Amino acid sequence: MTGVPLPEDRQAEVPAISAGKSRTFLARLNLSTWIGLAVVLLLVLAAVFAPLLAPYDPTRQNILNQLAQPGAEYLLGADQFGRDVLSRLLYGARYSLTIGILSILLAMVAGSLAGMVAGHLGGKTDIVLMQFMDVVLAFPSLILGLALVAMMGATMTNILIAIAFTALPAFARVARAAVMAQRDREYVQACRAMGFSGPRILFRHILPAILPEVLVMASLWMATAVRTEASLAFIGLGLAPPNPTWGGMVREGFDNILNSFHLAIFPSLAILLLVLAFNLIGDGLRDAIDPRLKTAS
Repeated sequence: MTGVPLPEDRQAEVPAISAGKSRTFLARLNLSTWIGLAVVLLLVLAAVFAPLLAPYDPTRQNILNQLAQPGAEYLLGADQFGRDVLSRLLYGARYSLTIGILSILLAMVAGSLAGMVAGHLGGKTDIVLMQFMDVVLAFPSLILGLALVAMMGATMTNILIAIAFTALPAFARVARAAVMAQRDREYVQACRAMGFSGPRILFRHILPAILPEVLVMASLWMATAVRTEASLAFIGLGLAPPNPTWGGMVREGFDNILNSFHLAIFPSLAILLLVLAFNLIGDGLRDAIDPRLKTAS
């Protein structure tokens, strides 16, 4: 079977059809999704331009201004070492966003690859890979992340790897289920009949069909990654001081919660805002990809 080139007038319709599909997808995104995207974008810009936006060095101590209340000099107050809370929040956004996004991207690539291979090959390969994922799933994500960071050390790379490892089974299972739903479709059977290799069928034809589901899972798990990183920092397994992290700031503020509650409130609100934004994006993408979910609920 050989491909037949389209007439020139039909070739001109292809970009128009693709553009129409893109516009239709964007039109299905609800307002909450755009709000979530706007919040994440603002936080990313704040993290990137933190050296320009921060009024003070986030690690500079000023004993004379210990536990200063929010005011003209320190907009969000100062901590027990006299460090500016606003500056530490801006720099802390770098760590939360970097770990939250990169760890889930790593988990998405590795987990989806494992799930796609398991779903496409089946047999013993499927059993071995899924049994391994079941073992990982047997541990709560926070407990597993805590154990991995405790063993490897609380560096940024190790925290990123630990959180990515806890998210692997979710992506593997989603990718496997999606591949199994696609592998008996007519277009896959046609590809086999044309003699296409397994990797070509898997990555060139099946992957685009399952990618939307994987991306929705990624956006939702980014919120979980942010919470996990903050939890690890709260219990002392985050980045070592004086690096500012939102979870570490909550822990430091907890020691002075009675007389300086703003130290814990502002980083907690930052974590809440970022987690909420990722959840809004994930819910909106899910509804846009499959509008039946929205109408059925």
